[in-house]
Amino acid sequence: MGKIAPNKPVKLIVGFIFKEKIFFERAKHTLTRHFGRIDFESGIIPFTATSYYEEELGLGLSRVFISFAKLIKPQQIAKIKVLTNRIEEKLSNGKKRSVNIDPGYLNLAKLVLASTKDYVHRIYLDKGIYAETTLFYQGKSFQDWKWTYPDFRNKEQIGIFNRIRELYAEQTKDK
Repeated sequence: MGKIAPNKPVKLIVGFIFKEKIFFERAKHTLTRHFGRIDFESGIIPFTATSYYEEELGLGLSRVFISFAKLIKPQQIAKIKVLTNRIEEKLSNGKKRSVNIDPGYLNLAKLVLASTKDYVHRIYLDKGIYAETTLFYQGKSFQDWKWTYPDFRNKEQIGIFNRIRELYAEQTKDK
């Protein structure tokens, strides 16, 4: 029988999709009030992987990923997804969002995203939130699954997650 042990802290990451940078900045500012200092921010990446968000957010979308210096407990991700949904709602203009906010976390083995949508590869957490392992770490880099979102598969984003993983490894190396 395995011994039950406390879980290790994980690195909170957040992805944003937006048309107007001001909405990304407002969402990021709100999240820093909740989670503290950002220790990584990607540049602005053109979001061209899918047209899924164009009807709601418009054409010419951008994507940015951030991570926070303060580590979290993995079980917090459900509450964090509820919070990011509230932020999206607050920044929306009526029925359409101005920014899409995707929270998740990574550790040395995987990148996990939170979602409000159930599917065969997602596990229910709490408060209407599901989690999926979006990437796994093997052979000195993150690797994708068949269900991994297209923009999480490309080399640039994989490089971003590998860099955030390096930050996490430094933070946790003596723990």
